[in-house]
Amino acid sequence: MCSIFQITCDGALFNRCLDCFLGEAAYISKLQDNLDALETELGRLIAAKNDVMMRVVNAERQQMRRREGVQQWVSRVDAVKTGADELITDGSEEIGKLCVGGYCSKNCRSSYKFGKQVAKKLQDVKTLIAEGVFEAVATEVVPERAPEPVADKRPIEPTIVGLQSQLEQVWRCLVVEESVGIIGLYGMGGVGKTTLLTRINNKFLESQNNFDCVIWVVVSKDLRLEKIQDDIGKKIGLSDDSWKNKSVEEKAVDILRRLREKRFVLLLDDIWERVDLTEVGIPLPSPQNTTSKVVFTTRFIDVCGSMESHRKFEVACLSEEDAWELFREKVGQETLESDHEIVELAQTVAKECGGLPLALITIGRAMAYRKKAEQWRRAIEELRRSASEFAGLGKEVYPLLKFSYDSLQNDTIRSCFLYCCLYPEDYDILKWDLIDCWIGEGFLGESDRFGAENQGYDILDTLVRACLLEEVEDDKVKMHDVIRDMALWITGEIEKEKRNFLVCAGAGLNEAPDVKGWENVRRLSLMQNQIETLSEVPTCPHLLTLFLDFNEDVEMIADGFFQFMPSLKVLKMSNCGKSWSNFQLPVGMSELGSSLELLDISHTSIRELPEELKKLVNLKCLNLRRTELLNKIPRQLISNSSRLRVLRMLGTGWFNFHGAPEDSVLFGGGEVLIQELLGLKYLEVLELTLGSYHALQILLSSNKLKSCIRSLLLHLARDTTSVIDATAFADLNHLNELWIDRAKELELLKIDYTEIVRKRREPFVFRSLHCVTIHICQKLKDTTFLVFAPNLKSLSLFHCGAMEEIISVGKFAEVPEMMGHISPFENLRLLRLSHLPNLKSIYWKPLPFTHLKEMVVRGCDQLEKLPLDSNSAKERKFVIRGEEDWWNRLQWEDEATQIAFRSCFQPRS
Repeated sequence: MCSIFQITCDGALFNRCLDCFLGEAAYISKLQDNLDALETELGRLIAAKNDVMMRVVNAERQQMRRREGVQQWVSRVDAVKTGADELITDGSEEIGKLCVGGYCSKNCRSSYKFGKQVAKKLQDVKTLIAEGVFEAVATEVVPERAPEPVADKRPIEPTIVGLQSQLEQVWRCLVVEESVGIIGLYGMGGVGKTTLLTRINNKFLESQNNFDCVIWVVVSKDLRLEKIQDDIGKKIGLSDDSWKNKSVEEKAVDILRRLREKRFVLLLDDIWERVDLTEVGIPLPSPQNTTSKVVFTTRFIDVCGSMESHRKFEVACLSEEDAWELFREKVGQETLESDHEIVELAQTVAKECGGLPLALITIGRAMAYRKKAEQWRRAIEELRRSASEFAGLGKEVYPLLKFSYDSLQNDTIRSCFLYCCLYPEDYDILKWDLIDCWIGEGFLGESDRFGAENQGYDILDTLVRACLLEEVEDDKVKMHDVIRDMALWITGEIEKEKRNFLVCAGAGLNEAPDVKGWENVRRLSLMQNQIETLSEVPTCPHLLTLFLDFNEDVEMIADGFFQFMPSLKVLKMSNCGKSWSNFQLPVGMSELGSSLELLDISHTSIRELPEELKKLVNLKCLNLRRTELLNKIPRQLISNSSRLRVLRMLGTGWFNFHGAPEDSVLFGGGEVLIQELLGLKYLEVLELTLGSYHALQILLSSNKLKSCIRSLLLHLARDTTSVIDATAFADLNHLNELWIDRAKELELLKIDYTEIVRKRREPFVFRSLHCVTIHICQKLKDTTFLVFAPNLKSLSLFHCGAMEEIISVGKFAEVPEMMGHISPFENLRLLRLSHLPNLKSIYWKPLPFTHLKEMVVRGCDQLEKLPLDSNSAKERKFVIRGEEDWWNRLQWEDEATQIAFRSCFQPRS
C-alpha cells in the first residue's frame, strides 16, 4: 500500500554538489578571516597609492603629464576603497549573526551574500596591489606655461638669530609627520612668531615639498571671517566682484570646493581667539586627512587648545648668547669699540631686554650712535627704573618698548608717534596723510614757509629708524601691533589725563559707541567700521581729533552733530558714504569755524560744498582728493581760508569738470581757482585739477604756486591745444604725480632735448616725478620726455589710439650724446598699457627693469616685442599680465629667454 521514492546518484555528481555546498559555506566560516585580510590588504593598497601619487606630484611639478593608465588605476583604487570601507564598517554586524563557532549563521542567506562580497572585494584589492607597480608614472611634455609658485615670497631681514631649531621642528611636522595637521606657534608679542612664520612660508619656495599652494593670511585682533575668506580667495582664484558680494556661507562652500582638490598649507598670522575653520570653508586637517596643514601664530597658549592644534611650539625669548649676538648686530661694531667700557655696559642692556627680539632690535638701534659710557649708564638706570613700576604685560614688555618712546628727542615727536595708534591695526598709513593730520593738530612748527611738511618727513624718518614705525613702501608706514598696543597703553595708563584717546578703529562696529562716553575724550577714532548713522549730538568740549574715515555704510549724520565740539581741530571723513550716493555734510559745520584746522572729505561722492564752510577761516589742510562728482565749490571759500597750508584737489570734479556753475571756483577750467590760490600766503602743498592749457600757463607764471605743486591733473576735454611744452614741467620741482586726461587734440608733449642736454648740467629734470597717467589722448604718438624722469615708479597709458612708441628712438637720435647715457625706467614698479592699438615699441633695446613688479598689457595688438632679454630675466621677480593671444605672438631674443619669462606671465581675458 505504500510506494518508495528512490534517488540514485553517481559518485561524480555527489562530489560536485558537496564541493559547491562547502564552498558556499566557506563564505560564512571564513568571514572573520576575510574581513581582517581585507582591512590589511586595503592598507597596503592605500600605501601603494600614496607612493604612486607622491611620484606623480613630483613629476607634475617638473612639467610632466600623468600617464592615463596611472590615472585609471588611481580611480579604480578610490572606487574599491569606498566599497571596502563600507564592508569593513558593516562587518561587525554580520559577525554578530554567526553561531556554531562561526560555521553557521542565524541568517544564512544574508551572511552568505555578505561573505561572498567580502571575498570578491579582497580579491579586487589584491589584484590592484599587483597592478600598481609602475615603472614610470608620467611622461615628459613641453609645458604651455610655468607653474605658479607654491608660495608668495615675503620680505624678511637677511640675518635672523635663534629661530633655526624651531624652523626645522615645524618643517618636519609639515613635510614628514602626516599625523600632524594643525600647528600652533605661541609666545609673547614681539618674540618673533611672525618672523618664524615668514621663514616657513619662504622655505616652501626653497625646499622640495608636495604641496600645491601656501596661503598667508593676517588675522589680527579684530577677527573678521570675511576678510580671511577674501585673502584665501585671492590666492585660489576666487576674487572677482561677484564672488566678493557673496555671503560668508556661500564663500565657504566655494573655498571648500577648491581646497578639497589641493594639497595646501594655510598660514594664519596673529590670531587672538579661535578661528572657526569650518565657517571659513577650510577642510579640517586631521590624522585621516593629511592633504592639508594649518599653522598659526598667537600670543595665548589657550588659543592652541581652542584651535585643537595637534602640535604646539612656544616661540620663546632668545638665549643670552643669541640675544647678545642680535643686540650687537643692531648697535654696530663702531659704537661698541668707541669706548672701552661700552661692551660690558651693552651686555647689561641686552640682559635687561630679557631676550625679547623686538626689544633687542628697538633698543639696539636706539643706542646705535651713543658712543659715551655715561649715556649707556643712564640707559641702564632708565630701563631698570621703568621696568619695576608696572605689573603683568606692562612689566615684561611695554616698559622696554616705551624706552624707545621716552628716548625720542622731544614731546612733538612723541605726540606724533602716539597719533599713529588712531589708525587700525595692520593699517598702511600714507605718509602725507599722517603729516596733514600733524599739521592740523598743530604739532609741526610754522616758522618756515616749507617747514611743516619737511619737519613731518623728518619725524617719520626718526620714528622708522627707532623701529617705532615700519616703512611699508616709499610713501607708507605702519605700526607693529605690539608697538601700537604699547602706544595705546601709554595713552590710557601713563598719560590718561593728558592724552585720553578712544580708539575703536577697525572694530567692525555697526553703530557708534555711546556718545556719553565721549565727554572727556581728546582724540576719537571710529575709522574703518560699518557705522550707518550718527544720529545723536555729542557733547565733547575737549575733543581735538575725530576720525570717521572708511565708514562706507554711513547714510546720515545728524544736523548739529558738531555743535558741541568747540575744540575740534582735525575732522577726517574720507571714504564715507556709499559710492555714487549723494554724500552731504551735516548742517552746522560752521560751528567749527574758530577751531577746525583739517577737513578731509576725500574719496566721497559729495556734489557741492555748502556756503557755511566759508566760516572755517582757520583751516590749514583741506583734502578734496578724488571727489569726482564735486563741481560746486563756492567762490571765496578757499581764499577765505587764509592760513591754508595744504590743499588737495587731484580729481576734484573730474566727471563734470566743464559743467561747473559760474559761482564755483572750478568755473573756467580752474582759472578762477588759481586766482584765489594766489592770495594764500602760507600755502605749501597743492594738488590741482585744471581744465585748460591756458589755466596751466597761468599756474606756471606763478613761482609761488609752482613751488607748491605736488600732483597735477590736466582735464583737457574741451581744449584745442595740440602741443604742450613739457619742458615747463621741469620747473615744478616737487611734482610727484602727473595726469593728462581726454586731451583729444594733443599730438605732442614737446621738449627741447638739445637745450636740456647741452645747456643744463643735470639732464634729469623731472627728479621728483613718480607717477604718470595719460588717458584718452587719441593723437599723442609718444612720451619720450619721460627719459628725463629717473625716479618714475608708475606709468599708465590708456586709450591713446595714435601712440606708436613710449620712448621714440628718432627723437633720441637728434641728441646722439644721450644714446649711451640714459637708461629709462630704472625705478619703475608698475607699467600699465591699455588699448594702444598702434603701439609698436616701449623702448628700442632691452632694459634691466631692476624694480619692476608688474607689467599689464591689454589691447596692444601691434606690440610684438618687449624690451627684455636674458639679462632682464636674471633674478627678476615681476609679473606680466596680458591676453594669451598677444603673448603667443611676442618675439624673443632666444627660446631660453621666452621660457624664462613665461613663468612671469599671467593671462587675463
